[in-house]
Amino acid sequence: MLEKKTIEYEKAVLIGVMNKDQNEEKVNEYLDELEFLTYTAGGEVCKRFVQRIDLPNPKTYIGSGKMLEVEAYVKSNDIGSVIFDDELTPGQQRNIERQLKCKILDRTSLILDIFAQRAQTSYARTQVELAQYEYLLPRLTGLWTHLERQKGGIGMRGPGETEIETDRRIVRDRISLLKKKLLKVDKQMETQRGNRGALVRVALVGYTNVGKSTLMNVISKSDVFAENKLFATLDTTVRKVVIGNLPFLLSDTVGFIRKLPTQLVESFKSTLDEVREADLLLHVVDISHPNFEEHIDSVNQILTEIKSSDKKTIMVFNKIDQYEHKTIDDDDLITEKTNKHFTIEEWKNTWMRRVGDRALFISALNKENLEEFRKRVYDEVRDIHITRFPYNNFLYPEHLDEY
Repeated sequence: MLEKKTIEYEKAVLIGVMNKDQNEEKVNEYLDELEFLTYTAGGEVCKRFVQRIDLPNPKTYIGSGKMLEVEAYVKSNDIGSVIFDDELTPGQQRNIERQLKCKILDRTSLILDIFAQRAQTSYARTQVELAQYEYLLPRLTGLWTHLERQKGGIGMRGPGETEIETDRRIVRDRISLLKKKLLKVDKQMETQRGNRGALVRVALVGYTNVGKSTLMNVISKSDVFAENKLFATLDTTVRKVVIGNLPFLLSDTVGFIRKLPTQLVESFKSTLDEVREADLLLHVVDISHPNFEEHIDSVNQILTEIKSSDKKTIMVFNKIDQYEHKTIDDDDLITEKTNKHFTIEEWKNTWMRRVGDRALFISALNKENLEEFRKRVYDEVRDIHITRFPYNNFLYPEHLDEY
């Protein structure tokens, strides 16, 4: 009988800071997301440390007293990794590693690690490798281990520095090689996109883990990998979909996230080209997440960065089956009603009223309201097709049930 394989999770602690831009609630929300990222990467969070600090300590990010507290906990609990919610400078990372004597990661390096695990195709692996090298380059001094550093003048000149320069040259050469490789593949993918003919292109966009791949599977009757972890999908999947008599191309793209590393935005440029070249965006939102409005803002910010914010967009509020709201008793005159107490019907009367018929409410997993979803997508794709080919003799029924 085969023994059941148990997964070994690495022990980790998380560190966040409160300041004028981040109150306690916001920090806890970011740390919740960081914990989910840690779990996705294969870690188990044992403790969180939060410090109120106006400006990060230039040497260790957090104050010396908090560092001693973290150091004591790390030593007594056999912690493998300490993960900071914000990006550390190379100097801060070196100083913290020297004091804590364990792996030090920040949000950027953690996301890069998850991307490295999740990359399946050669193209995705090349994109991730480029992002990792660009992140690594300014941090080489701390990782250098070939020779004992030679103490010397201002810059500690000596044979050791020569070795570091060699490392830097190797990394720069590798970055240049990877960029050329990606450029070649970019041209091939651009040609592929051009060869798709006159079909209307629809792209699924949204925060990570909102159910884009599940929705893709339901619409296209395909088998795209979907999992309740962050960044389950890295490689763009494109499927030909037919609703009624109308074919179009549907692409599933990499999920967005707050504080997405700039290295990844740049290296995943071609993946995001599917968004840039789409005729219609389906912005999928996990309405069951307590902070889905901020997720929408994060996605819109990245769409603005890639010059795609003005595209025709349908807001698709997914996971209505998981949505829960806090109820208030009629006798409760103390509790102030906030958006946490809204029902979905009440949400529809907020800012969502402004998007009007641009919003849909579905459950991709339970296939709720999918007929309405298909009808809306069909209508939008049909309108785009008629605008593009006004003299095409396509037969467009007013209602899908005619077919």
